Amino acid sequence: MIIRPSMKKFFQLHHVLKIPSTGFKWAPKGGLILQSVSQDIYHNLALEDWIHDTVDLENRQVLFLWRNSSTVVIGRHQNPWQECNLKLMRQNGIKLARRRSGGGTVYHDLGNINLTFFTSRKRYERMENLRLVVKALKALRPQLDVQATARCDLLLNGIFKISGTAAKLGRTVAYHHCTLLCNTDKRILSSVLKSPYNGIKSNATPSVPALVKNLLEEDPTLTCEMLLGAIAEEYASHNHADNHIIVINPADETEFPGIGNKARELQAWDWLYGKTPKFSISKCLSIVDEQSCLDIKINMDVKNGKIETCNIDVPQHWLPQAMCDKLKDSLIGSKFCPTETTTVVNALLRTCADYKLYSKWNLLCQKVLTLM
Repeated sequence: MIIRPSMKKFFQLHHVLKIPSTGFKWAPKGGLILQSVSQDIYHNLALEDWIHDTVDLENRQVLFLWRNSSTVVIGRHQNPWQECNLKLMRQNGIKLARRRSGGGTVYHDLGNINLTFFTSRKRYERMENLRLVVKALKALRPQLDVQATARCDLLLNGIFKISGTAAKLGRTVAYHHCTLLCNTDKRILSSVLKSPYNGIKSNATPSVPALVKNLLEEDPTLTCEMLLGAIAEEYASHNHADNHIIVINPADETEFPGIGNKARELQAWDWLYGKTPKFSISKCLSIVDEQSCLDIKINMDVKNGKIETCNIDVPQHWLPQAMCDKLKDSLIGSKFCPTETTTVVNALLRTCADYKLYSKWNLLCQKVLTLM
């Protein structure tokens, strides 16, 4: 068994030992606790899929502990343009991920803990899992006022949300996962979870806004490592399991055959954006050039992440209708994303030899890009 030197003091309080990942294949039946060494959202979500699809959970329960670098994670049936600030995320290198489970949008960073509880379908009980987390927190810091709600969230002091919940129910297996805010950057959280895009109509699942607070704000002595250890210890006690955390690398194909393909699927454009429920966008935008100030109207239908219909209404005295139609026809069938739209627009602009019309066309194209 391997105990990290930096964790020795920690283990005096919480008797949880970490063993190498090779122990996973031969681990005994019953409760099993895994912790990922990866901070990559796609590999960690892929491991959830791998366990769900591969592991026999009839006589085994699994707790998976994981953390990610900065990422916005949306639910399976959500619209990223409605849920987050994609432009700000692109500018700051913050990833977007879409879960296999439903639920609302959350922000992950290294100050947030993710817990996934795997069971057979018949043993699935998310409120039991949340009570386990509350019990672990109370054991660690008895003064904490933490309660589970009917919505299966965890509230601190009856007001602040510190954990959100989602689940995937298969035919014979199920998993419930939740977040736990320890020391998340709330400034970034509030910025990226505020969509600048309006005029969207969709049947996608909307997130429910809530006040949030870090556990560290309530007790500055808490750390993510302490919380992970306390939850692992409580889980082991509850499931009569050994107090061992198996440290695993979810990118390891020898340990988890086929997991690379699962990770690639999760970061593919067709999954991240193409799975967005059909939506429409209707916008009135102002254009100002050297001689004019005018409003334009843009209406689009987007299906499977691609522009299905497009109508651009521009005063004909400013730009000939034929040029608007050419832009519209070029956009239909393309991805509703700035990268592909920029490519389409640049190819279109190269066909225009008239400088004044080119300038107006370019202004119009740049306005279209702001929708994405």
